[in-house]
Order: sequence, then C-alpha cells, then structure tokens
Amino acid sequence: MNHLPRVSTSGRECANDAPADHVEVVLHITETLDSISRNQLQAVLLGDNGVFSAEFCPLRYHLLLVQYDSTQMNYRDVLAIVLEQNFTAQILGPF
Repeated sequence: MNHLPRVSTSGRECANDAPADHVEVVLHITETLDSISRNQLQAVLLGDNGVFSAEFCPLRYHLLLVQYDSTQMNYRDVLAIVLEQNFTAQILGPF
C-alpha cells in the first residue's frame, strides 16, 4: 500500500490526504476542562501507540479531535480511554 501523501492541484500537500488507515473522530467532553486537565487528557491519549494526534478545538474546549490508526484501534477504544479518565464523553462522529 502506498502511503505517500497526495498533492493538491496547487502543488501543496492536502491536509485531509492522510493514509486510508488514519481516521479522525470528534468527541464531546461534558465536563468543563481547565488547561491542566486538557493537557493531561491529551497526554494520556497520545501515550497510546495507535493515536497520532489529540487536539481540543480552540475556544470550544469541549470538542476533542483525535486522529488514530484504524488498524490498531477503533472509535470505541478512543472513547474508552477518555472514559477511563473519569470524564463523560460521547462520539460526535468520524471525519
């Protein structure tokens, strides 16, 4: 399988052109998290080998975008990591 990034017509790499096994999911965190809690949650997620990135939406800190390797985990695994940290969360959808 070729994992080289596709190039847009403008000659630049497209942001959404990740390999097919890279999946993004958005989670809604019910609790209001301060910056320390957000950083800790991101660190826990990034500690999993299947997670590539975990980012909170600026000014919408209740929304968490997680990119992961679908050959190693699925959206339920991502949600389970968050729930194990004693947060209430739900999946809004893959993107």
